[in-house]
Amino acid sequence: MANKPYRSVLLPVATLFGLALVWQASCSLFGIDPWMLPSPLDIAERMGTDAARLAEQSAATLTLALKGIGLGVGFGVVSAILFHLIPGVRTALSPVIIITQNIPLIALGPLLMLWFGFGILPKLILLVLVCYFPVAWSMLAGLGQAEPHLREYLAMIGAKRWEVLRRLELPASLPYFFSGLKITATYSISSAIVAEWLGGSEGIGHYLVLKKNGYDTAGVFSAIICIVALSLLFYGIAALLERLVIRWRPPRSEEKGGKAA
Repeated sequence: MANKPYRSVLLPVATLFGLALVWQASCSLFGIDPWMLPSPLDIAERMGTDAARLAEQSAATLTLALKGIGLGVGFGVVSAILFHLIPGVRTALSPVIIITQNIPLIALGPLLMLWFGFGILPKLILLVLVCYFPVAWSMLAGLGQAEPHLREYLAMIGAKRWEVLRRLELPASLPYFFSGLKITATYSISSAIVAEWLGGSEGIGHYLVLKKNGYDTAGVFSAIICIVALSLLFYGIAALLERLVIRWRPPRSEEKGGKAA
């Protein structure tokens, strides 16, 4: 339907607005103490008071997350291609990579701080480990999804291995790559918060620790809103890049044929 894009935006916004109204009314009617559960107005007031500081700390978290996601995606793409071209490397390293992904961040973070100090290096290592896996494994799966008859055709015309990779396998892996990138984009912010929580003097994670220690519940909610906003921003950028890069993807069924029945 013609108004479907508007409904997909307006309905979630209306739902969130309704929940905020119920939240505000509940805090007022039942006299809930702000230190236990601040009302939306209390949180908005805190965000207004700390606007400059929240912007500064959000920028620090954004910078850290961008560095981590850049390195993680780069390593992920390179290793996916390497694993695809040399299956023995994948067999040898896959168990190690899977093990690292199953170590809780809250346990791995202190070890990295112990080994590499309290600078940016342990935070970047933590982010790279988190951002690497979804991209590498998604793209690796995509590299094996190229059409068999196209492989046969390229083999018939004498295409070399790198030509098959560049002309066929890499384009076929793009949808899988962007699926992993969208997961990574979301995880990168939460991982940056954990890194800042464990040790650091700036960032939303550091701000969150200070507000928690000071029993400033409205400040904690302000930090959570900033974290959610940054995660949605990263996810939106990844989704936009997907739409710009993969223009050859056929439209979904609801986009075909105009109006829905």
